[in-house]
Amino acid sequence: MAEGLARLEELAAHPVVATVARAFAEAGRDLAIVGGPVRDALLGRTTHDFDFTTDARPDEILALVKPISSVQWDVGRAFGTIGARVKGEQVEITTFRADSYDGVTRKPTVEFGDTLEADLSRRDFTVNAMALRVPARTLVDPTGGVEDLVAGRLRTPIDPAISFGDDPLRMLRAARFSSQLDFAVDPDTLDAIVQLRGSLGIVSPERVQAELVRLLQTDDPVRGIRVLVETGLIEEFLPEVPALRLEVDEHHHHKDVYEHSLTVLRQAIALEKSRHPDAAPDVPLRLAALLHDIGKPATRRLEDGGGVTFHHHDIKGARMARKRLQALRFDAATTTVVSRLVELHLRFFGYAEGAWTDAAVRRYVRDAGDELERLHILTRADVTTRNKRKAQRLASAYDDIEARIAALREQEEIDAIRPELDGNRIQEVLGLKPGREVGEAYRFLLDLRLDEGVVGEDEAERRLREWWAARG
Repeated sequence: MAEGLARLEELAAHPVVATVARAFAEAGRDLAIVGGPVRDALLGRTTHDFDFTTDARPDEILALVKPISSVQWDVGRAFGTIGARVKGEQVEITTFRADSYDGVTRKPTVEFGDTLEADLSRRDFTVNAMALRVPARTLVDPTGGVEDLVAGRLRTPIDPAISFGDDPLRMLRAARFSSQLDFAVDPDTLDAIVQLRGSLGIVSPERVQAELVRLLQTDDPVRGIRVLVETGLIEEFLPEVPALRLEVDEHHHHKDVYEHSLTVLRQAIALEKSRHPDAAPDVPLRLAALLHDIGKPATRRLEDGGGVTFHHHDIKGARMARKRLQALRFDAATTTVVSRLVELHLRFFGYAEGAWTDAAVRRYVRDAGDELERLHILTRADVTTRNKRKAQRLASAYDDIEARIAALREQEEIDAIRPELDGNRIQEVLGLKPGREVGEAYRFLLDLRLDEGVVGEDEAERRLREWWAARG
């Protein structure tokens, strides 16, 4: 906490904070840094957010920041928020709020407040309900946020039933902050989520999606996912995940697919960071890791002798993933990437069972397309066996296929596999007009390219003429 207090002093002394604080103090207005920046400073973390709250109304805020900023925006004016760029940094300043909710939608009736303490009490969690008055540098913590920070606990400033009843999205934030801060959710708060989970229905799919994405962007989303599953909240928007907790009876013992999927997610994140340490969190990859086996419950078959099969769960899972992501309003690109990775995640295991020809490796690369690197990571992460010999065999097999892909890249344009004759040339060689037969010829040449690699344009043309003649 000593380091946190030092960081708090650094935050208050920051040139941006000092500039804004001076302008409001000279106008006789109350100003405080609020929420995440204060929380992160007390945790000893460097913050890049500059969120303020004040007793000044929006028009006065705008008038006060104009002389000290290069640009201003007021798209949040109706909610009391004015944005500006001060000394090259983005800041947001919001009038004290005392909102009320109707319980039908999560849109509040905006009411401006008069005190900082009342404003803080309406926030989502106590650790986000602290403020640092500036320039006085006085910490304001009316709901015990510091104690909860020390305890590593998430708790609502008021009765959680009232807080979540006002804004059900806060229940999702509990899961996200649990992962982001590595905090436990207070038991009373968890109970309220269980009781009120159905109210998430008034939240738009886009808002739910945004919180899910923020959760997946954390270093370890698994803790938050467990909160969602254990409270039942995830049933309201992603029921395919808790469905992975397949029942294990006394005669058909097999892995818990839910726990396996969480392990795959963690391993995928570790590989993502090791292979691309400076890249932003890869949300499509993480979604694919979480959802890669969602087709298993629907394809589960108990066989005589105690075996369990999940035939074609990759195909089924890809369709389910697409449908669910569309319902959550994910963009088309993300939806396509995730469903494709789910569909392809089993392809490699055939390689581990026997050597592939170069043609098979080319097809693997062609089918993965731009998602080859993500498929590498997902497939490696999908190995969760405790059998060290088996795990080593699979890892060696994947090392081998990556080496073969690299070798083929040096020999030919494996990442852009296409026939050596394009559609126009096919028409010239065969004397065809655009139509179905040109497409069939193109596919013949593509198969030739995949099977034999680069054969040269002359040889490709000769083979094409032979194929055409054989068709009669």
